Amino acid sequence: MTRSGAATRVGRTLTTADVARCTIVIAVVLVVQHTLLDSVRVGGAHPDLMLLLPVAAGYAAGPDRGAVFGFITGLVADLFLPTPYGLSALVGCLLGYATGMATRGLVRSSWWLPPVVAAAATAAGMGTYAILGAVLGDPGMLKTYLVPALVVGTPSAALLAVPVLRFVAWAVPEPGHGAGAGAGAGAGGGSR
Repeated sequence: MTRSGAATRVGRTLTTADVARCTIVIAVVLVVQHTLLDSVRVGGAHPDLMLLLPVAAGYAAGPDRGAVFGFITGLVADLFLPTPYGLSALVGCLLGYATGMATRGLVRSSWWLPPVVAAAATAAGMGTYAILGAVLGDPGMLKTYLVPALVVGTPSAALLAVPVLRFVAWAVPEPGHGAGAGAGAGAGGGSR
């Protein structure tokens, strides 16, 4: 089978413009996280936009793209955290994939669906993060980190879900669909 046939079978490959948009999203969210949200602390916990990114990518573009975006986002987030390097990448990968699989067949016309998905997935991601952190040698993550993080992170994820989802949907194209208005991919339609 030719290379283009394999690409058609799997879905549209990412272009340089897609990678540039993803880089912009990760950089902007990282700056907002570390300049604004890290200073908003309640009980020692703060909202975590970097954990919301793989959720939004899984919701917007499906499980495969959500897993890849979550892994890359986690690697970048791990550069700024005192936890074992790769922990955020693992959690982001699992979270992006799980969110994409869980929301694959949902009708997305409801306004309330993105905040509910974001809150539930963020709570699951924080729980996974704390459990894996405890397994990797930091039992304090499970005892002291989890409850305040859930109390602060879950409602903030629900509040920030819609703008983050729109920002990520702009950057991470769904497989088989055009990337944006300037891409020209949706102009002529296409056959399978």
